[in-house]
Amino acid sequence: MREQIHVGTSGWSYKHWKDVFYPPKLAATKWLPFYTTVFHTTEINGSFYRLPSEDTVKKWVETVPDDFVFCPKMSRYLTHMKKLREPEEPLERFFSIFEYMKQKMGPILIQLPEMLRFNYEIAEAFYRLLKFQYKAYEFVMEVRHDSWLQEESLTLMTKYNLGLVISQSGGFFPYSEIVTAKNIYVRFHGPADLYASPYSNEMLKAYAKKFSGWVAEGHEVWAYFNNDIHAHAVRDAQRLMALL
Repeated sequence: MREQIHVGTSGWSYKHWKDVFYPPKLAATKWLPFYTTVFHTTEINGSFYRLPSEDTVKKWVETVPDDFVFCPKMSRYLTHMKKLREPEEPLERFFSIFEYMKQKMGPILIQLPEMLRFNYEIAEAFYRLLKFQYKAYEFVMEVRHDSWLQEESLTLMTKYNLGLVISQSGGFFPYSEIVTAKNIYVRFHGPADLYASPYSNEMLKAYAKKFSGWVAEGHEVWAYFNNDIHAHAVRDAQRLMALL
């Protein structure tokens, strides 16, 4: 049975993690195997900016242990350029590349731009396509505009079992702990300086308690640290794991 609480970082390929997390002489090609000795899951943050090749995806899958889980991030072409309109072609392209990862894939992260407001018709058409065309996959969505937290939006997400991402950013991004799906997905962006500040023991303990409560209610929890500057992400993720 798969673990019900998954903790990792938002990617693993960061040069500034050398000497802090990765051994100084470890080649970059060995970073992912080393990462898997500590964590059992990771986000693929780079797919937001540029989709990898199919060969790269296959190499990642064949590099990690059987129980390792990837959570790829949807391309910004769909979210930031198309703004969820006409999603068919961007989704086909994304899944043609990530199909090989299907058996090692957790929720797929969809991050919206800050200026994109909730539109019922566009959102429902997008959710419906995900549910019926890609029903073998699970999705979570990180919103960056408060309009997505209104009741109409949350009800729609619940209807289509789309998880609302809990964005811990010290108030920089909209924050809500309303549960809309079985998967509860938390992203830690930094409590003070965005992407560049560590979390206190008290805050990590509070989230560890929340996670245990959600699992007791039948949810599966995914937590990723995106405060990668100064390697806070790997240290905070390890500290949180020790509290669970």
